[in-house]
Amino acid sequence: MTFNDFNFDQTLIDGLQSMGYKLPTPIQQQAIPVIQAGKDLIACAQTGTGKTAAFVLPVLDKIIKTKKGGINTLIIAPTRELVLQIDQQIEGMAYFCGVSSIGIYGGNDGVTWERQAKSLREGVDIVIATPGRLIALLQSGDVKFETIEHLILDEADRMLDMGFADDIKTILKYVPEKRQTIMFSATMAPKIRVLAGHLLQNPESINIAISKPAAGIVQQAYVVYDNQKEKLLKEILKNEDFSSVIIFSSTKEKVKELSQTFKALKYSVQGFSSDLEQTEREEIMRNFKARNLRILIGTDILSRGIDVDGISLVVNFDAPPDPEDYIHRIGRTARAAKAGVAITFINEKDQPRFAQIEALMGIDVMKMPIPEEFGKGPEYNPDAAKKKFDKPRTGGGNKSKPGFKKKPFHGPKKA
Repeated sequence: MTFNDFNFDQTLIDGLQSMGYKLPTPIQQQAIPVIQAGKDLIACAQTGTGKTAAFVLPVLDKIIKTKKGGINTLIIAPTRELVLQIDQQIEGMAYFCGVSSIGIYGGNDGVTWERQAKSLREGVDIVIATPGRLIALLQSGDVKFETIEHLILDEADRMLDMGFADDIKTILKYVPEKRQTIMFSATMAPKIRVLAGHLLQNPESINIAISKPAAGIVQQAYVVYDNQKEKLLKEILKNEDFSSVIIFSSTKEKVKELSQTFKALKYSVQGFSSDLEQTEREEIMRNFKARNLRILIGTDILSRGIDVDGISLVVNFDAPPDPEDYIHRIGRTARAAKAGVAITFINEKDQPRFAQIEALMGIDVMKMPIPEEFGKGPEYNPDAAKKKFDKPRTGGGNKSKPGFKKKPFHGPKKA
């Protein structure tokens, strides 16, 4: 199958060719015909599967062929980074089409607010927005959504995790009941199906979830106590072969603490969190992409809001809360058919959840020995940890002892 099989307008095909699109991905092959048929859709697909083009292309094609004026499509996304990514992709694909779009997000000045409000009033074709800023603009009273034909929710699971359920309900009050609704999610948890039941009418369902890491990722883990994590991280970062590094932490406070610690050690490092102004975040990302910044430290907002090739190392300073988050985090490395390393620090409390991750992937991640000078770490026994911390989770258990090596890992290895 090629993109010509979808009978897209030639200007759209030209845009795809200019961006280097060659063949449709599996999610595009399945989702585009459903959306072209005007049916509601719930699709399970992760970042990296081509999901953005899967919902943008058929919408662009319809706008080109039946342009009526006014706002045609509303896309809601959980973070400013994802809004910007989607807007940039639309700009590229629609370059020859004359279809207009705007990203609506907070964290900026009054001039930007007025520009966003003016675009909504005058009727841009596609609006991509975070829930909070969109509601603020809607409540100003002079923005109308009666011409909207398509409502798209991207990364719906992340929006629910971030507490946007009530915001979505509020936005629905401004959107026509007669519309096509499309929902994309990386997971198909029960809460997503409940939301879909409220939003969608007789939807088609597609599942292209990839709960497996890329083959080029070398996965390793250290079983540690919390007071050993920082010392171990310093040791790992001595390896200059790790030229582009992302470190994930569970809290903004720890992000700030780690970034201050490594700045004091003269590392090229920046913390990345929602506390920063949008201009600051964009500047940090530009420096990281340009390799002017070696280390980026952030929370899970980075796992889905960053699209950078050539990241050589991902470190989970704290084990992620669930298996899908782990896949998203380590998926920042080994992109574009390149190799990369993913290292996770596992304390006693996190052992059961890491066992779930191993069970999902169907592998035992290599457990690396801690340097002797750091002292001994806890044993990896997720079943015992589960009882100790009384966690309502079921882990994969310690199925077999991993192949410990005599020396700690301090350099990239071939997959």
